[in-house]
Amino acid sequence: MSTPEPPHFGPVVARFDAAADRALDRLRGNRAADAIINSATHLGDWSLIWHLIGSIRGLTSDARALEAYRLSTLLGVESLAVNQGVKRLFARTRPAKEHWTPGIRTPLTSSFPSGHASAAFFAATLLSSEDRRFAPVWYGLAAVVGMSRAYTRVHHASDVVAGAALGLTLGLVARRALR
Repeated sequence: MSTPEPPHFGPVVARFDAAADRALDRLRGNRAADAIINSATHLGDWSLIWHLIGSIRGLTSDARALEAYRLSTLLGVESLAVNQGVKRLFARTRPAKEHWTPGIRTPLTSSFPSGHASAAFFAATLLSSEDRRFAPVWYGLAAVVGMSRAYTRVHHASDVVAGAALGLTLGLVARRALR
């Protein structure tokens, strides 16, 4: 079970997190799901998956190389804003470490919001603006990376939802600024 919610998140959020945790319990222990989700959470560390995607796409043309550079730069700015800005506004504790999936890197920041989810939806928003045909792939991958944080019990599900909303919002702002 997760650690008790700080009072400022309230009972509704606690019930949502508990329900999401019970739903994820149905998948936990499935070898295929565990392998996919654990890989997604590790690839989400430091936005590695998004830097790799941008770099691979960057090999195809000079324009895509510029997009890859811009994506990596903006992911750095997003990470700084979320991890050193937004997360410092909240002192939410993470779920109890003894329940985490073994081998998960221990984050140093507040649990709220999920930086993995924020970066994932930020990257998906930027990548989708470059080629809309792949938007379902980018957002689907973002959802898996984000959900992996609740699955591995490093985050509460509400941290992931908030991170996804924040990343999407920051991505839309960045897209508008780049026009």
